[in-house]
Amino acid sequence: MKTFDRNEHPHRRYNPLTGEWILVSPHRAKRPWQGQKESLSEDRLPEYDPGCYLCPGNFRSNGEQNPNYEHAYVFDNDFPALLSDDIASDVNTDALFRFQPERGINRVVCFSPNHNLTIPEMYVADIEKIIALWTRQYLELGQHDFINHVQIFENKGAVMGCSNPHPHGQIWAQSSLPTEVEKTQRQLEKYYRKNNSSLLQDYLEQEMQREERIVLSNAHFVALVPFWATWPYETMIISRRHFGSLIAMSHDEKRAYAEIMKGITVKYDNLFETSFPYSSGIHQAPTDKAAHPEWHFHMHFYPPLLRSASVRKFMVGYEMLGEAQRDITPEKSAEILRQLPDIHYKQR
Repeated sequence: MKTFDRNEHPHRRYNPLTGEWILVSPHRAKRPWQGQKESLSEDRLPEYDPGCYLCPGNFRSNGEQNPNYEHAYVFDNDFPALLSDDIASDVNTDALFRFQPERGINRVVCFSPNHNLTIPEMYVADIEKIIALWTRQYLELGQHDFINHVQIFENKGAVMGCSNPHPHGQIWAQSSLPTEVEKTQRQLEKYYRKNNSSLLQDYLEQEMQREERIVLSNAHFVALVPFWATWPYETMIISRRHFGSLIAMSHDEKRAYAEIMKGITVKYDNLFETSFPYSSGIHQAPTDKAAHPEWHFHMHFYPPLLRSASVRKFMVGYEMLGEAQRDITPEKSAEILRQLPDIHYKQR
């Protein structure tokens, strides 16, 4: 019988944040690819686009004009997925056809007035301004009595469904905990009740000892490829100190958070020397007025690119019907990212 080698043999890994498993198949990493290749535009974008509905001074589709903003700017989404109206509904007791009304507020956050300036190319001070805006929004939206969760996220690149290249993210605040957050909430609570400690803080301590999946770190945050990562170059930013949300961050921590956000996104762009697409988002404590000592602040990055700037991973077939699967190991992904330069390829 062969001796198991996680770098060679297929195996499953457990994700303690969701309670789900992922299949890792490292022996498939070198298989030939004849499938779809993405056409990632590297056209030089202007600093200002008169046809862009997010640029300063331009009109949006609802007729409102953007101010001549100079830093991060937020406004209510003109095409929200959620509405703040309080809608009366009959009680639904059908076990097989359950539904419930959902209230919420959707907002758009322009990261910069510059149409062509993404996070990896921004100054750290400007990223700090984005974080400050996120913090104010989390606090403001969370004070509504019907808002129990505030989801801050970014879809970067057309391949991730982003319809406008102007650097921006979104905030969806709603009454319920969305499914992914609810799964994490359940796992964090269960671990906290059993161990009287934070799952992610305990996990981070072990990762710091092992070091093999760490990409970047500073005095207050660590960026790593999770042991259970699904996407080829998926990463997490985890706070070293245990706290649950943006509003608990000190000034120094916000600065360090901005630095590590820039650092990991520079690594991404340098990987294939392209504006690296991803979906990213913050997971933090619900805003339901409870204490939530189980929550530990963290941020996810889910990039789809696999072998080059034109080859992406698809979640299809087995992943839809069975469970998530990856070829390259998280340890190898972390090694590749870790060895990349810290200076953006456009500046070298």
